[in-house]
Amino acid sequence: MQLPDYWLLRPADDPAPDVRASFDAIWERALAGRACPVVDEPLPAEKWQFLCHLADAHGLALHGSADPSIGLFEPRQANDLRAFGNQKAVYAAGDGIWAMFFAVVNRDLVPSVTNACVRLADAAGRIGPPRYVFSISRSALAGRPWRKGTVYVLPGDTFMAQPPILVGEYEARIPQLASLEPVRPLARIPVEPADFPFLAQIRAHDDDRLEEYTRVLETGAPWPE
Repeated sequence: MQLPDYWLLRPADDPAPDVRASFDAIWERALAGRACPVVDEPLPAEKWQFLCHLADAHGLALHGSADPSIGLFEPRQANDLRAFGNQKAVYAAGDGIWAMFFAVVNRDLVPSVTNACVRLADAAGRIGPPRYVFSISRSALAGRPWRKGTVYVLPGDTFMAQPPILVGEYEARIPQLASLEPVRPLARIPVEPADFPFLAQIRAHDDDRLEEYTRVLETGAPWPE
């Protein structure tokens, strides 16, 4: 399936065995220390690769935030067009790059964001690489509203994954996770804008136009011209 060219392909990220082993050792040392430590050891690869490894290889959930001192994540009512994203839940991502976006975008300066992460599976079960879309309000993009943030690593036990969505002959797998129970983070990983691999590819949208599209999807009104 050919996606539009604004969908970003995850950079080649198949770390060598020694890099994966180093990631695992860093993670084991973090868990052996105090509760919810800050993981700030030097890494043998990019920080987003470490986060993706924790999600992909260890089944951990990731949550990006501006707040560096969250001790407990409580379920909150979300507002989304799809039932899965409209629950009273703790939401997280099963993808390191997606989680990092929420950590480095300064929402105090950005009226709206739109974003997505998806992997496509064909009828034979072959799963494609992760692809992303990141966009913020056009009025804010020129001001480069980035910030330092934190990606929290959460245990995956209580999280459920969003059900796949059929798109033609393909199955779209979206790594959005939800827990109906409170969740205590295992660790905190500080990130900054330079760590985000798609900083220069974040797109811009018009807030009024986005609101029109949202209203159409919510009410079934005619599609805007």
